[in-house]
Amino acid sequence: MRRLIFTLALSCMAIGAMAQSAAPADAVARTAAPADAAAGVKSANIFQVAPGADTDPKYKDQTNAERGQVQPGNNAPMWRQVGQGVTGYSSLPASQAPEAGNLIQKFVQYPGSRLTNAGEAWRQVRNQWIIPYGGSLLLIALGAVALFYWRKGTIDLHGQETGRKIERFTPFERSAHWANAIAFVALAVSGIVMAFGKFFIQPIIGNALFGWLTYALKNIHNFAGPLFAVSLVVVIVTFVRDNLPRKEDIAWLLKGGGLFSGTEVPSHRFNAGEKLLFWGGVFFLGLVVVASGLVLDKLVPGLIYERSTMQIANMVHGVATCLMMAMFIGHIYMGTIGMRGAYSAMREGYVDETWAKEHHELWYDDIKAGKIPAERTAAASAVSNTPASTASV
Repeated sequence: MRRLIFTLALSCMAIGAMAQSAAPADAVARTAAPADAAAGVKSANIFQVAPGADTDPKYKDQTNAERGQVQPGNNAPMWRQVGQGVTGYSSLPASQAPEAGNLIQKFVQYPGSRLTNAGEAWRQVRNQWIIPYGGSLLLIALGAVALFYWRKGTIDLHGQETGRKIERFTPFERSAHWANAIAFVALAVSGIVMAFGKFFIQPIIGNALFGWLTYALKNIHNFAGPLFAVSLVVVIVTFVRDNLPRKEDIAWLLKGGGLFSGTEVPSHRFNAGEKLLFWGGVFFLGLVVVASGLVLDKLVPGLIYERSTMQIANMVHGVATCLMMAMFIGHIYMGTIGMRGAYSAMREGYVDETWAKEHHELWYDDIKAGKIPAERTAAASAVSNTPASTASV
């Protein structure tokens, strides 16, 4: 029995050995078949540069297909066209996507940037100039008013109040001012957080909360912009007459408005400093800010909103807003804690005779001479309520 079992085991081992010796032969046969079928295919090293290929005079003008004949896998012609802003094919209509066929913009050199593609040039101007220098300007303005307040304190009246009031701002003027001021504060706060918040807010509240905060402020910014634009036009039309230059403004400028000497320089309803703020900050910078903001909000009809248009509008908007905010830091200071009675004048509309005489003496003289009514709202109401038969008398 043992001999039978031993014989069967040897037989199984012999059969297994014969099967193993036959398997490699079959594998060789199977692998040889594809080689015979692909006998006409030639292998090529796509990383091998053909000898003398770059000496061809038309080498730099080759298309991607031509370059592939001498240097397989070299797609430099295609990427050169992409980098140069060559327009490719796009199925989207130009009215909806005017730059759908352009991946990378053409090379430009904005003021303060290197010669590079427009997207990178915009980034350089924003990150290397507008953000650091704009932020520094705002800090300098804040430091200047803080230093002035520390040295001078609140500008107070030298004489006693008389109790007799003069209307400085009508209800309409105050409404126009506050509508514009509220919109300005909303835009300034949201703009500062979006531009500079990553330096002083994001490290405190973290990335997630800062993302939600800037998203909310962006929407507030976009909706407050049109309100600021409309109210700005109303403010300009309302106050332009009293902000026209007059010869007395030269003396005020030469003496610095008396801010450092402590002696007030006579002025009309608005002094030369306020007029500079009106024409420089409200009129010029205000209109530049509004125009660039409307472009960024895509509210200008008929304008093609290409990337270059938006980049230029963004840079102009950033520079103008930083200058405008720096100027209005001084205006807000003088209108609140810098001068006693200035805030109540815009809130209530009236100032004391002593305030008018000390701060705007020429305006006060015109009122006392009867050239300007002491209460314009009452005078306007009286004229509107006068019967037509007596109004022309």
